[in-house]
Amino acid sequence: MPSADLPLADCRTYRPDLPEPDDFDAFWSGTLDAEPRDGGRDKPAFTLVGTGLSQVLTYDVTVPGHGGRPVRGWLRMPAGATEPLGCVVEFLGYGRGRGLPHEQLFWACAGYAHLVMDTRGQGWSEASGDTADPDPGAAGTVPGFVTRGVESPETYYYRRVFADAVRCVEVMRGHPEVDPDRVVVTGISQGGGIALAVSGLVPGLAGVMPDVPFLCNVPRAERTGGLPPYTEIASYLRLHRDRTDMVFRTLSYFDAALHATRATAPALFSVAMMDEICPPSTCFTAYNRYAGPKDIRVYEFNGHEGGAEYHRAEQLTWVRSLFAGLPSGSPLPVR
Repeated sequence: MPSADLPLADCRTYRPDLPEPDDFDAFWSGTLDAEPRDGGRDKPAFTLVGTGLSQVLTYDVTVPGHGGRPVRGWLRMPAGATEPLGCVVEFLGYGRGRGLPHEQLFWACAGYAHLVMDTRGQGWSEASGDTADPDPGAAGTVPGFVTRGVESPETYYYRRVFADAVRCVEVMRGHPEVDPDRVVVTGISQGGGIALAVSGLVPGLAGVMPDVPFLCNVPRAERTGGLPPYTEIASYLRLHRDRTDMVFRTLSYFDAALHATRATAPALFSVAMMDEICPPSTCFTAYNRYAGPKDIRVYEFNGHEGGAEYHRAEQLTWVRSLFAGLPSGSPLPVR
C-alpha cells in the first residue's frame, strides 16, 4: 500500500504544536501520588512456574496497579545469573495479552530480565490475557478500549493502563536481582505509546524503545489513520456529535507525543512509512518532540509490522551498547 501520509523528508522535520492541558503535569503527579506502594496486600508477588526450560526461569508476577488492583505479567530471567541484571519491561500491542509462560524468550536468552506486562482487560488477539479491568467506563463506548471512559481524563481507560505501567517499572527497579540503573522500557504500537508515556512519567530510565507507537499526535492520527483502533474514536463521535471538544481534551492528557517532551532517557524509535494504523507523521511527531537523546530506524516499505525481527536485532545491539556504558552492578546476594 503506497504511503498516504507525509513524505519521509517532511516527516523528519514535522513538529506540530499540540494542544496541552494547563494541568497536564499536575494531573499525572496526582494520579501517581495516589497509587498504593508496597505494603501488606499490595506487595508484588513472584511465583516460579515450571516450563520445562532449563536456561530461562519464568515467574508469574502480580503487581498492584492502578488503585491497588492486580496486574499480571511474566518475568523471564536467564538461569544462573551472578550479577544484578539489566531489565527490559515490555508493554503489549492492542488486543494482546501476556500469553503463555514459555513464549517471548528473546530478551532472557540475551541475558536480561524481561517483564511482560499484561494489559488490563485485553488479550483477545494472538495472545490471551489474565488481568481484569473492573473499573466501569462511561456509557456509550464503542467496541474496543480507546473510547472507554473518554468523557473525562479521570475515568479514561489509559489512565489506569499508564499507572499500571509505571508501577511495573517501579517494582522491577526494586527487584533484588535487577540493576535499578539498567531498566529499559519498550513496546510495539499500543505498547510503544505506553513506553513513551512511561518515559515522561518515570525519571532515571536507562532507555526507551518505542516501535511504530500508538497514541501519538492523536488529533492527526484520528483524521488520517484509516484502520482501528483510531477509527473507534470516529465511530464514537459519529454517534455523539456534541462531544468532539470534550473527547479530544481527554485524549490530550494521554498523547504520547506530549509525554515524550518530558523524557530524558536515550531512545531508539522505529517508524514504518506505509503504516495505515499509526500514520508515520504521528510517530515522527513523538520522535521530533522527544526531549532526550534519540535515534530512529525507518522502514520505508513496511506497514504496521514495521521492522519486525530486523528491528529486534537493532534493539539488541542498541541495548548492549547502552548497558556497556553504565557502571557494572554488584554481585547478587547468596540465595
